[in-house]
Amino acid sequence: MSPSPGASTASFPLQLLRLLRPHQWVKNGFVFIGLLFSDVSDDWGLRGNVLYAAAGFCLLSSCVYVLNDMFDRKADQAHPLKRHRPLANGTVGMGAAFALACVCAIAGLALGAAAATRVAAILLAYLLLNLAYSAGLKHVAILDVFIIAAGFMLRIFAGTWGVGIAPSQWLLLCGLLLTIFLGFAKRRAELMVSANDGAIGASQRPVLDDYSPALLDTMMAISAAGVIVSYSLYTVSPDTVELHHTDNLIYTLPFVLYGMFRYIFLVHRRGGEDPASTLLTDAHMIVTGAAWLGVTLWLIW
Repeated sequence: MSPSPGASTASFPLQLLRLLRPHQWVKNGFVFIGLLFSDVSDDWGLRGNVLYAAAGFCLLSSCVYVLNDMFDRKADQAHPLKRHRPLANGTVGMGAAFALACVCAIAGLALGAAAATRVAAILLAYLLLNLAYSAGLKHVAILDVFIIAAGFMLRIFAGTWGVGIAPSQWLLLCGLLLTIFLGFAKRRAELMVSANDGAIGASQRPVLDDYSPALLDTMMAISAAGVIVSYSLYTVSPDTVELHHTDNLIYTLPFVLYGMFRYIFLVHRRGGEDPASTLLTDAHMIVTGAAWLGVTLWLIW
């Protein structure tokens, strides 16, 4: 297949890099959550294992993106934006894509094993979960979002239980609710795109037929409220205060509130099919995230 008009004429290695979607690696920041909120400041070996786990997830997630593009190549050719992806426009062949996915899977699992056997097992579970998602579970309403959330939770577990850090129950609860919120927000944005594109948009993701704007707005509101409440309770929990020797983490809550509300605003005003792009391109989200991280580090470290 020859590239479609407007398809990138960049070199083949650059097309392979596009296929890996490195901008999506920002999602693997969830691996570092346990390290950030744990008292392991003097354990550099453990920090190294968390880095190995994060690198493993970067490669495994890229493997999953390549496989997804292979599954969805025909549908992507009809999408106004996705048709420019390397597989959809024919600048990368199926054979090269499959080889790239295999290399990423093997290297990612090897990095996970370098961190710990449990990390490698979590990475394998992540890969199998996403294969099941692509094979058909993505067409089951509600379950599709919970599978997306499960992928994020596996990242958190890799950076905590996988390397020997005991995860806080409050942190796990907050992480679960946040990832569910992001999943429903993604579906809300896709529903907006589908409504604009008509029949073509509906054919891209059939599960959207089972959702409605009111339903997704309700689910987003419930999960967003859960994130705010659980994070607030975490910051004032006696265990948190004892661990970090401060009761001032509550002052990071305004950044969380603004970030949540800004993200909801972006979903409704600009769409938010790609959470990673939203986080990396919106100045408000970048400044808010950096401010939250800076204040949090200043308070606990």
